[in-house]
Amino acid sequence: MHIPDGYLSPTTVAVSYAVMVPLWAYGFKKLKERLDEKTLPLLGTLSALSFLIMMFNVPVPGGTSGHAIGTALIAIMFDPWIAFISVSFVLLTQAVVFGDGGISTWAVNSFDMAFIAAFVGYYVFQWLKDKTRFAPFLAGYISINVAALSDAIILGIQPIFWHTANGHPLYFPFGLSVAIPAMMAAHLGVFGVVDGVFTQIVYSFLKRREKNSQEVAA
Repeated sequence: MHIPDGYLSPTTVAVSYAVMVPLWAYGFKKLKERLDEKTLPLLGTLSALSFLIMMFNVPVPGGTSGHAIGTALIAIMFDPWIAFISVSFVLLTQAVVFGDGGISTWAVNSFDMAFIAAFVGYYVFQWLKDKTRFAPFLAGYISINVAALSDAIILGIQPIFWHTANGHPLYFPFGLSVAIPAMMAAHLGVFGVVDGVFTQIVYSFLKRREKNSQEVAA
């Protein structure tokens, strides 16, 4: 799902950074309010897990790739703003150190995989947590699919707005009719399930450990 440099028009890049900079600034403020000696180790561990599962990129027909992201898990364990900032840092590290995703596209990648995935995952979990034991799975599954849809739309509009006089695409070459089915088929069928299972297993493990610690302390 990481969009590399060169796939988006300069206008898209400029707009994405203009939107994301205020969101990052507010997210940092929320992160500073929550970060302490108790939350830092868990947040660091979950961010590292997010980094790890995002490194397993599987090519998707249509010129991009897919993977689980783990954003929903951080959002429901902390809050969506903290997940947004944590995963944005993960994406920046991957772009700078491993070339996984671009620097110019960092804002768009963060919007999709950090911001949208965090808020969708958090509110899906809040809505379902008292209705089903599988709320973590559904939070992970739905959040990554909405993020993938946003990713596909941003990619798919590139040839509509930015092309030569004879219609040749200047940036990402595939329109919405290719980008959306290619991305959504892979995420609805595979990566969403992986992200959901990951979220369910790690969330259940952390809650069991928290319960055991409370029983020992009592």
